Amino acid sequence: MSAKEKQTPRPDMASPHRAGDIEPFPSGKVSYLSPAPLPTESTPVDFNQAIGEVNDTYLDFGGSLPTPFTWQFTLGGPFISSLWIIVLTPLVLGWMTSSEELPFASEFMAFFDITLGMGLWGGGLFLALALFIKAQYHFKFRNDVPTRFHRQRREVAFAPGGGKPPIIVPWESVAAWVTEAQGATQYGVQRQYGLGLGFIDPETGQQHFLELPQPGLPLAMGLWESVRAYMEYEVHTREEIQAPNGLHRPGDPPYEGVHTFHNARHRLHRRHRDGEIGLLKVTMWYAWHILDLWTIPFHLAEWEIRAIQKAGRKTLPASLEEWSQPLSEAQWAKPSEALNRLSAEVRRRHAQQPNRPITAIFAEVYAEEAALSA
Repeated sequence: MSAKEKQTPRPDMASPHRAGDIEPFPSGKVSYLSPAPLPTESTPVDFNQAIGEVNDTYLDFGGSLPTPFTWQFTLGGPFISSLWIIVLTPLVLGWMTSSEELPFASEFMAFFDITLGMGLWGGGLFLALALFIKAQYHFKFRNDVPTRFHRQRREVAFAPGGGKPPIIVPWESVAAWVTEAQGATQYGVQRQYGLGLGFIDPETGQQHFLELPQPGLPLAMGLWESVRAYMEYEVHTREEIQAPNGLHRPGDPPYEGVHTFHNARHRLHRRHRDGEIGLLKVTMWYAWHILDLWTIPFHLAEWEIRAIQKAGRKTLPASLEEWSQPLSEAQWAKPSEALNRLSAEVRRRHAQQPNRPITAIFAEVYAEEAALSA
């Protein structure tokens, strides 16, 4: 959707919601996945690496480190744009205007003399803008305070910043939803997806939201499922949700860097040897990474991560240090009986009808629960 269009609306947390509820709005809909956090049966995956530290006690949401992709865009975008203007444009124009009287070589050089300056200036301005944006995100990484999900306590801690005390709410009270929207622009119909989390401060009644845009609906569902599955002891490490394709090996650092590039290349060669992919995909992989300056973005990502770690990042307030400590197993909070019962029924019905929308199953299970208790 265009930048001038109104953003998708936020749900009103003061109104009661539950998993399976759907709220339409003029350009799309909001589908609730929680409360209660019922299993979506989606594959847990953190495509945009929104999840930071994961250990046996807590998961940080919104505290992930920079990735090579941002450097690929920052450097590769200006480089490809300059290459297109300087080389491809005179090639196309030279081919279109050449004739017996005007040979292709002379036409190409004539256009090249014009596009060379345009490409260098345009690419330089594009690079300067991209680096400026990248710098903003760099300091955002350093200053962001993640939301922490403590699975042993079954609680969530949110630090609103500005010197305000942290907010701690029960895990099963957190609302989650996926947003689907579309709008018409000069480029055609564009779709927009996102994952939202929300809760109400039990002391002030103020509503709080976390919203993350996602490339697609399955990825939004997968990100929520990553958090839900962690809290319910179904996944335990970042590798389970961020490296589903084997791009991390034992002993690798817990972030993306040069090692993931080499792991991806080894995996590409193995798949080609095994006949899983053809030579075209191998060629396209190499062409893409050459245009994205090979391993330079991966080296820069590692440098940026080291700079952030050296400078230090903001952490949760000191008052939450004790809250973040692990508990003895005897002290672990347990899921509610209602959540266990509803989750089991959702899984049973999904197994019977795997192609049915999970929100429809949520709504059906809740409807029958309400009928039985009436």
